Amino acid sequence: VAQHFLVSYHIECTDEVKQSVVNTMGTFQDIVAEKCVEYFERYRRRTFVTPKSYLSFIGGYKAIYKEKFASVGSLSERMRTGLAKLMEAEVSVNQLSKELVVKEKDLAVASKKADEVLLEVTMKAQAAEKVKTQVQKVKDKAQAIVDDIAIDKAAAEEKLEAARPALEEAEAALQ
Repeated sequence: VAQHFLVSYHIECTDEVKQSVVNTMGTFQDIVAEKCVEYFERYRRRTFVTPKSYLSFIGGYKAIYKEKFASVGSLSERMRTGLAKLMEAEVSVNQLSKELVVKEKDLAVASKKADEVLLEVTMKAQAAEKVKTQVQKVKDKAQAIVDDIAIDKAAAEEKLEAARPALEEAEAALQ
C-alpha cells in the first residue's frame, strides 16, 4: 500500500532509500497491529488498525516531509544568499585592502613631506627669532645712542642759549 501511495510522491533521495522508507512504513504498520493485540490482551479492549489509519499515517508522513523539505529549501536558499554576500564582501575587502596599501603609501609620502615642511618652518622660525633678537639689540643700541644724542643736544642747546647773548653782541659789533 505504501508503495502505491509513495511511488508518485517526489522524495529527494535514491530509489534504494525510497524503497527503505516504504518498507519502514510497512514495518511500523505491523508493529502497531502487534501493539493492538497486546493492548487487547492486557486491557481487554479491542483496537483496530484500519487501512484508513495507515493511509492517514502515510498522509502525515507526506505532510511532514513536504514541510521539512520546504524548510530545508528555505534554509538552503538563505545559505546560498549568505555565501553570495560573503563572496561579495570578500571581493570588496580585497579591493579595499589594495586601496588601503596605496593610501598608506600616499600617507607615508604626505607624512614625510609634512615632516620636511615642519622642519623647514621650525628652522625659519628659529632664524627669524635670531634675527628678531639681533634687531632688538641693534634697536636698543640705536635707542641708547639717540638718548645720548638727545642728552648732548639738550646740553648743547643749553650752552648755545647761554652763548646767544654774546653771539648777538658780536654780530651787532660787525656791521
